[in-house]
Amino acid sequence: MHRALLSGAAACVLALALQTAAARADDTIVIGFGGGLTGSLAFYDGLTRNGAQMAVDEINAAGGIAGKYRIDFEVKDVGSEPSAAIAVGREFVTGGAKVLIAPCDLATAVIFGLPAEGAGIPVVAPCVSTPDRAAAFGRRFLFQLYPADNLQAAALAKFAREQGYRTAYILQSSATAATEKLPLYFSRAFEAMGGRLVGKSGYALGQPAFDAAIADIKKLSPPPDLVMTAAAEPEFPIFLSELRDAGVTVPVLASDAIDSPTTLALGDAAEGVVYVGVGYPAAGSALAKFDQDYAARFGGDPQTDVAPYAATAYEAIELIAAAIAKAGSIDGAAISEALDGTADFVGVTGARITLVGRHGLALRDVAIIRIEKGRKTLVEMMRPEPGEVPAP
Repeated sequence: MHRALLSGAAACVLALALQTAAARADDTIVIGFGGGLTGSLAFYDGLTRNGAQMAVDEINAAGGIAGKYRIDFEVKDVGSEPSAAIAVGREFVTGGAKVLIAPCDLATAVIFGLPAEGAGIPVVAPCVSTPDRAAAFGRRFLFQLYPADNLQAAALAKFAREQGYRTAYILQSSATAATEKLPLYFSRAFEAMGGRLVGKSGYALGQPAFDAAIADIKKLSPPPDLVMTAAAEPEFPIFLSELRDAGVTVPVLASDAIDSPTTLALGDAAEGVVYVGVGYPAAGSALAKFDQDYAARFGGDPQTDVAPYAATAYEAIELIAAAIAKAGSIDGAAISEALDGTADFVGVTGARITLVGRHGLALRDVAIIRIEKGRKTLVEMMRPEPGEVPAP
């Protein structure tokens, strides 16, 4: 009698537990992030994880997506290795994830997303800027939200022509896709807008001096109206300092890669440098608040230490939540369709993000930023027209 009652009670408890688990499953969406939390990507993917986590926490605290779906944000380390990324991607897919957040490195992101592509699960890349590999996934399942290299290039070219600049010199490196192709995209866009390329030179990563490139620039008569490069640290600070020390005062245009405290610390050498940013934290803006909240939670100076990858990761979660609310479903195909239909979504950076007709590559506003007296100043927010952006 007692054993029978106990078995019946246990059965009731088990049934209740199963019902609760099922209810939780119906009301929860797993979003998986496979990032390089150790190794060469740790700085970038650490920011991505933190920014995404902030958005997840805020959405869950407000009752979940559309007041219905709570986000279970799962994080796994891929060790900054493409060989490990596919295994982690597969774990997320078999574990029931409905959306994946890709790491910042292109090769790692591509490998990581392959299992999701086969399962029809969308992959959102908040900080991959190379535009010519989206086809590796198929248009419905990879969504690149960060300003792509060709978009950045078009914005810089448009700014240059607005200033009346007619001739340009580019500095590029074949070491990475961005350092090689972004200046080429710039030259294509600049020439299509009526400008003219008058010279170019190359460099290697880790190069300690830029004598040859600077000599090549100095011999041009008349001098170019501008020098454009996608160089990052440590090459950009070396090049810029040596360029100014050599007496070359022509304007320098650069990509988002120089958005760092190092550039601001260059003093007079950096005065007047113009570059592309994902947004500008104007007083009272959503981005300024995000930077302050990020610094309060994770440390650092909100004016200098909150890199843009955190904000675009936060924005990625915002956009995913909006797509799920629009779809009314956590089915991967439904989420992908909703993402693919996004038009003028305004995220925390203040940019209008459009994916309609873009094959997963976002068209968005970028900030044109000028360094003045050691501080970032906003020149303008700009979104090039689709026809102004060079094809990948």
